[in-house]
Amino acid sequence: MKKQVFKVIAKVNKVVFPSFTKKQLDISKASKFQLAIIGWRAFVTMNAID
Repeated sequence: MKKQVFKVIAKVNKVVFPSFTKKQLDISKASKFQLAIIGWRAFVTMNAID
């Protein structure tokens, strides 16, 4: 059940949040908000594939 919820959230994240890797964002120059988005996407991805 938990895994399915995270898979749905991951799909929503893919549509809603921008992909910083495609924009070639430098992590050292990222704002706090961008770092929060990166962290959130990583958290959801790890729980979706776990």
